[in-house]
Amino acid sequence: MPDLLIELFSEEIPARMQGKAADDLKKLVTNGLVDAGLTYGSAGVFSTPRRLVLTIDGLLAESPEVREERRGPKVGAPEKALEGFLRGAGVAREDLVEREEKKGAFYFATIVKPGRPAADIIAEVLEAAIRNFPWSKSMRWGGVGQPGNGSLKWVRPLHSIIALLSDEAGATVVPMDIEGITSGDSTHGHRFMAPGAFSVTGFDDYSTKLKAAHVILEAAERQEIIWQDATNQAFAQGLEVVDDPGLLAEVAGLVEWPVVLMGDIADDFMELPPEVLQTSMKEHQKFFSVRDPQSGKIVKFITVANRETADNGATILAGNQKVLFARLSDAKFFWENDLRVAKTGMDPWLDSLSNVTFHNKLGSQKERIDRIAALARELAPVVGADADLAEQAAHVAKADLSSEMVYEFPELQGLMGRYYANAAGLPADVAEAAEAHYSPLGPSDDVPTSPVSVTVALADKLDLLTGFWAIDEKPTGSKDPFALRRAALGVIRLVLENGVRLEMADVVFKHNARLTGFISGNEVSRRMEILQSAVDDLPSEASSVASQAVLDTKSKVDGKDFVNNLADAAIVNATVAISHLMSFFHDRLKVFLKDQGVRHDVIDACLAMGGNDDLVLLVNRAKALSALLATDDGENLLQGFKRANNILTQAEEKDGVEYSYGADVKFAEDDSEKALFAALDAAEAKIAPAMKSEDFAAAMAEMATLRAPIDAFFDAVQINAESEIIRRNRLNLLSRIRVICLSVADLTKVEG
Repeated sequence: MPDLLIELFSEEIPARMQGKAADDLKKLVTNGLVDAGLTYGSAGVFSTPRRLVLTIDGLLAESPEVREERRGPKVGAPEKALEGFLRGAGVAREDLVEREEKKGAFYFATIVKPGRPAADIIAEVLEAAIRNFPWSKSMRWGGVGQPGNGSLKWVRPLHSIIALLSDEAGATVVPMDIEGITSGDSTHGHRFMAPGAFSVTGFDDYSTKLKAAHVILEAAERQEIIWQDATNQAFAQGLEVVDDPGLLAEVAGLVEWPVVLMGDIADDFMELPPEVLQTSMKEHQKFFSVRDPQSGKIVKFITVANRETADNGATILAGNQKVLFARLSDAKFFWENDLRVAKTGMDPWLDSLSNVTFHNKLGSQKERIDRIAALARELAPVVGADADLAEQAAHVAKADLSSEMVYEFPELQGLMGRYYANAAGLPADVAEAAEAHYSPLGPSDDVPTSPVSVTVALADKLDLLTGFWAIDEKPTGSKDPFALRRAALGVIRLVLENGVRLEMADVVFKHNARLTGFISGNEVSRRMEILQSAVDDLPSEASSVASQAVLDTKSKVDGKDFVNNLADAAIVNATVAISHLMSFFHDRLKVFLKDQGVRHDVIDACLAMGGNDDLVLLVNRAKALSALLATDDGENLLQGFKRANNILTQAEEKDGVEYSYGADVKFAEDDSEKALFAALDAAEAKIAPAMKSEDFAAAMAEMATLRAPIDAFFDAVQINAESEIIRRNRLNLLSRIRVICLSVADLTKVEG
């Protein structure tokens, strides 16, 4: 079985594209080969700035012969139908056989597709892969020296192709020609250190000669060299390199022969915040930051050259330091200007946010800040924060959006807000909230714990969610341009991890009314139609309120004067928002809890209970129910409940009555029946106070004790007794089981 080596050699491929491109090459080629009948043992891909490489071991030398039996027309069918079948199948009439089936006799043909040499298949598959390669950006390229004149599109000019089959007998080039680029067995080494061409006989020979030509093929090996050399150089001077996996991967994609150099940062910039130094060097120069572990200051930088030089990189370092000085001079200018504004109270920044549109239907950034501040004051007592500090923090938390530093480096928003709040002499809690209120940004991001930070973070995210629900711009499918799913997950984590007992529906209702004042009058008429159609989806009690509000609002509207009726529209909008936004939160909560082993149906069982807008209460109940159902007692109790509920439901439908009252122990005939009465009395006496105190674990544990008496009851008695009095009594007893179990969670929604 031969091995296959493919190399696509081009001008420099952007670092961010290399990993995906290598994977795409592997997928396109291997899938194409397998579809054509060529199986293989293993495949590997590699990438450098100038080449994509695929190696396949244990490839079949030719595709196997394929025999396919195809059914034709019925025996006795018109001649033209038979001739058409013969042409399509590529067989002669004498090759047909007749076979009797249920619907009659049919002609059958056996079509034989002979195997094909691997080289022929490889040439077709590789050409198709190259011509249809899924680059995110590409340029039209017609071969070497023919830019723009051909049909070939590639990310950068493609120069050569290696397509080499090798086995014990030697190596053979797979012949192919794409826009004048013919396949061969030669490649080039490092652009500067070994630019000449050389031939190879297989992958082992290829990788060995590449390294001799100053090209390290594996990206992981280049990363390891960079990191080891960088950390060793820093350690030798008592320093440490700031860990940045993303930058490491990017830099490894910029060089084929990494040479690590450490340079100095001028004293002029030592007063800049370390995050500013790190961000500026990373974004503009792709430098690693080197810090003093004692002071935490960034004191040096690491750059990675793509070649060795006679002066050991001195010239390269000098050039880099010159460019870095200019870049950091800009950063220092921004920092000093921003500090002057911050020390005056940041009012100019806040005022300028009045002219920055947050969303054309939700007002300016300044209006949004005012809403967040008002909401933060309301939330502060619930979270346990000082209301004045929370409101103050909300007012200044986004002031840095107007700063020069954040304009240059948007990723520093929040962080610079903390520095500027400190410079303004604001309380430490306010400064901390300026940075922390954006968190958490993802499932692994830290959640703020300081009460003021938690309050502002909640207010920020709830305003975002309530606002976009108010204007009916929700996430759809994979589109979520305003990161509303992330915001909902942020609210969930803030609430749960800080134990915030928040009545979400009430918060949404009140804030929605506040939001209405920021929505243009022309938008109200469109919303009225949306809200009217949404009313039917609401619970009955909410539906009646919303329907009446819609009618009242429409009756008061005179012409196009919608603005005067915003208060009425707010009632409708808030009612609908409670239902729809809470459903969105619950959907996000299901995703969040799934990773913690809580099933969707368990959450649904708890959502059906009261107080489901209190996420802490909801999750505590769901986790307790999940723990119960994980036990044998819990699982068997669920089955007993479902059996009782099914029998009871069927009897109620048949009799046209509700069996919900009147079970009396004096009518009990069997000992198991009497024992069940006693067990229900005992459980009810303990479950009710446990539920009132929200001790769900205790309530669930007590409910689990019903498993044995319920099982014994069903084993011993017949519900539909001959005596109607006994039958009704037992049905009412089943009703007690249902009522007690449903007081803990709606077990009808639990699967199993």
